[in-house]
Amino acid sequence: MNLYTDGFNQALELLISGNTSVYSAISATITVSSWSLLISLIIGLPLGFALGYYKFKGKLIVKTIVDTFLALPTVVIGLIAYTMLSRAGVFGDLNLLFTLKAIALGQIVLSLPIIIALTAAQVEAVDSRLYLSLKGLGAQPFQILRATLVEARFGIMTAAVTAYGRIITEIGISMMVGGNIKYHTRTITTAIALETGKGEFVTGIALGIVLFAIALMVNISLSFLKRNWTQ
Repeated sequence: MNLYTDGFNQALELLISGNTSVYSAISATITVSSWSLLISLIIGLPLGFALGYYKFKGKLIVKTIVDTFLALPTVVIGLIAYTMLSRAGVFGDLNLLFTLKAIALGQIVLSLPIIIALTAAQVEAVDSRLYLSLKGLGAQPFQILRATLVEARFGIMTAAVTAYGRIITEIGISMMVGGNIKYHTRTITTAIALETGKGEFVTGIALGIVLFAIALMVNISLSFLKRNWTQ
């Protein structure tokens, strides 16, 4: 138990003292994860709507592929991203390897299937009478999309939080394409792996507590928004 109490105490010390290494990892984690989620939502929400709303040939195959990508290991995504962004890769000339942009690209690939699959499920669960009413009023496709997303907003918020939780806790992508460079691409998860690998378990637990606190704040914010929107 002392290991955990020491970790909690050290977490407080690191945060209060303004430890530059810790705050750099926190900043990198929040920055890259937030941008990854935002881009994933911009791309994934319309695709998820299309998958859930429209009926087309091969829809079951597409849904199966999307669902399969939900279980794609982060190390596999990291490996693919690394080979494509390395000097010998297709996008090697962009010099993105070992940057936060490279991590963001990998995390977008990780979170997109979550956004698409859960959005499609929410769209399919919306009362069909809503679509009939909108069509009867002559609504355009974009207006139907907006109305549907508003109707399914709670489920979509849950999808966003689920995707964010998957992004912020991943390590394979950050390690492989980020390189775990201190003050540059080191995130909380890669810092935890580094510290525990050195036998610094107390520091690893401290960083884990910080990561848990961030996840807790995100979920509290979601609950607050839900409560305000239902009043």
